[in-house]
Amino acid sequence: MYDKAEIRIKAGDGGDGAISFRHEKYVPYGGPDGGDGGDGGNVIVTAEPGVSSLRNFRHNKLYSATRGGNGGGQKKHGKNGEDLKLGVPIGTVVTAGSGENRVMLADCMVPGQEEIIAVGGKGGKGNVHFASSTNQAPRIAQKGEAIEETTVTLELMLIADIGIIGFPNAGKSTLLTSASAARPKIASYPFTTLEPVLGTVEAGLQSYVWAEIPGLIEGAHLGKGLGHDFLRHIMRTRILVHLIDGVSDTPVDDMVKVNAEMAMYDTELAKKPQIIAVNKIDIPGVKTRREEISRAFADVGTPVMFISAETGEGVPVLVAEAVKLLEETGKPVKISSKISGAVFRPQPRGDRIKIRTEEGVYIIDTPELERIIERVDLANPEVVRQLQRPMEKLGIRKALERAGVRPGDKVRCGEFEWEW
Repeated sequence: MYDKAEIRIKAGDGGDGAISFRHEKYVPYGGPDGGDGGDGGNVIVTAEPGVSSLRNFRHNKLYSATRGGNGGGQKKHGKNGEDLKLGVPIGTVVTAGSGENRVMLADCMVPGQEEIIAVGGKGGKGNVHFASSTNQAPRIAQKGEAIEETTVTLELMLIADIGIIGFPNAGKSTLLTSASAARPKIASYPFTTLEPVLGTVEAGLQSYVWAEIPGLIEGAHLGKGLGHDFLRHIMRTRILVHLIDGVSDTPVDDMVKVNAEMAMYDTELAKKPQIIAVNKIDIPGVKTRREEISRAFADVGTPVMFISAETGEGVPVLVAEAVKLLEETGKPVKISSKISGAVFRPQPRGDRIKIRTEEGVYIIDTPELERIIERVDLANPEVVRQLQRPMEKLGIRKALERAGVRPGDKVRCGEFEWEW
């Protein structure tokens, strides 16, 4: 099962604004008519019920939306780039960054849900926007906004009402088979189940989704064994059925170890409601130890149930208790505390003026002005003169003066450097 993928995405660049003038017969004062460039396409993830894994992202690692078209004469607006939609399974979380800087871009919980994870670049303005009473023939326009590639992580976290957890060979697959119509692989060796298995369990007039979560070992929070593949899928379950192997010499210690692994991975996991069930009561050795096991759990203040997933003994009672606890809980699934809880929806970037000095040169970091400078012929003195107005309009002159610029100082924006 492919439940995690790292890919690179790129929203479309904005189209360039046009430098154009009307040239029509009998229209002596045509003026500028350069149109704006189109906006670049967005990258969007869509939760699709028909998609069950992230297998489609296994080989192709770069996904790009299309670029906006360039503006044209007669105030023609460039065509907007087409959005790129990526179909992902329901339950997929999209994040960017790592560690404490990890940010959630999308949480695809609802079928058909769409979330923008990369915003297309803004189209550049045509020269018609730079006309004024003192500059009636502007030879400046704006380049479309360029968008950089971004690495994002797609993680599928199964959405289930009840999760069955426990050490390998505790009987989780057998329990899911006994309680539902699911048919996971069952064998006597550890890690028989290598991926989560879902099953629907009916109780009265309601049906509930149960998920068998692959077993784990000590150190799973560090990635040992099935590690994070186990722990990631517990995040979406509302309550847990913690299955203990009755054959174990230390059943209480087994419970403590599993809970410790969950807590070390994410503290939210340790807070999930649990039902503790000791399995394999059909085995004579376990049946004779029933009172001993009950006292051991009572000593740590934990109520325990006894079942046989193999024969079905106690399973209906366990199902009823799980449904009762589920109804009492009634809480929505909480996302991992390791990820920023609020879904981050990228918005168009605002234009900010940043002035910094480097070796005596005042450097202007303003995308709005940089995109104009990249688009024009700076060898033309008239173009350089015309740049003064957008600088004034953007508030760059005042920002430079506040930064302490004086006549004769060097000023740079992008690749263009001039004397103030």
